[in-house]
Amino acid sequence: MAGAQLSSTHPPHPFPSEEDIVTCLRLLRSRRVGPATYRRMIREHGSASAALATLPDVAASAGVTDYQICLTGVVMAELKTARTNDARLLVQGTPDFTAALDDLDDAPPLLWSIGDTSLLARPVIAMVGARNASSLGTRMAKKLAADLGDAGYVIVSGLARGVDTAAHLASLTTGTIAVQAGGVDVIYPTENTALTQDIAKSGLRLSEMAMGMQPQARHFPARNRIISGLSMGVVVIEAAAKSGSLITARNALDQSRDVLAVPGHPFDGRTAGCTMLIRDGATLVSSADDVIEALGHIHPPQFPELALPTPAPKQNLRQTADLHSKILQRLGPSPVAEDQLIRDLGAAPTTVAPALVSLEPDGRIRRQRGELLSLSD
Repeated sequence: MAGAQLSSTHPPHPFPSEEDIVTCLRLLRSRRVGPATYRRMIREHGSASAALATLPDVAASAGVTDYQICLTGVVMAELKTARTNDARLLVQGTPDFTAALDDLDDAPPLLWSIGDTSLLARPVIAMVGARNASSLGTRMAKKLAADLGDAGYVIVSGLARGVDTAAHLASLTTGTIAVQAGGVDVIYPTENTALTQDIAKSGLRLSEMAMGMQPQARHFPARNRIISGLSMGVVVIEAAAKSGSLITARNALDQSRDVLAVPGHPFDGRTAGCTMLIRDGATLVSSADDVIEALGHIHPPQFPELALPTPAPKQNLRQTADLHSKILQRLGPSPVAEDQLIRDLGAAPTTVAPALVSLEPDGRIRRQRGELLSLSD
């Protein structure tokens, strides 16, 4: 499923003033105004302020009574929250807005960002898949993300459990973008707190939602269109026949992006969606080389050495002993996936990994194939 090279035909506009930002946010945050309505009203009325003035009349003509536009105080509170969280607003049409999204019919007019926005100027590949990913699925996601990152590509995903988490973790040092379903300042799921914070330091977090907005089910399909829109192509790893990953794949096709899928065992329901995609023409991939070959029409440039994320703070002996005790309490004779253990502990992977390494030589835990851990016999 081939796509077209990304480009933008729109000349950049000057950066808007703070007054313009407030007006644009009031229009976009008003009831029943989404990206398409926002864009149409500005096109029809010439500016956000003119569109905002006519919004009550437009609502009345559509049969909506007692309509109230978003209050200035609501927007000012959002801007204050953004400053507190070091969030920056990216406005469509300005030089810092990514060309990858600029030409989409349903592009977000405004995006909140936290982190390194220069990543948007680099070649981006999306990786999505099952939240309840298997051990093999998470290993594949990590391997692909790490190898593609080493080749110069930025990885974009949705910060969900499973494949998304694995892809972000593996690309932290080479470039990762997390598109969030809720506000860019809202951490979801909570077990990804450390990862979310690390992405803010060395990667980029994006959201079109208002600051402080808790993610709801209807937000995820909208988020998925941004994930696919940012990318040259979407790699799907473990997706059920009816899943959000397939929504992202369909978005990619609508946006003229490439769709690629990793094959899986036919008896595993988590790979049924990938099988369907390959049957319908998606490119079958089993390595980063396959992905690069399929997307070879854009070659990533060479980049200077990237700054590594801030290392986890060293723990004292009491903290180390406490973490060892928690690990041993979580493990038993039945093997548990390392990723699952880290999620259960609620600790940062950079903290847990050294503890596991120190417990293995002591013979207290045993590592098995597939990144599985158990207590030693």
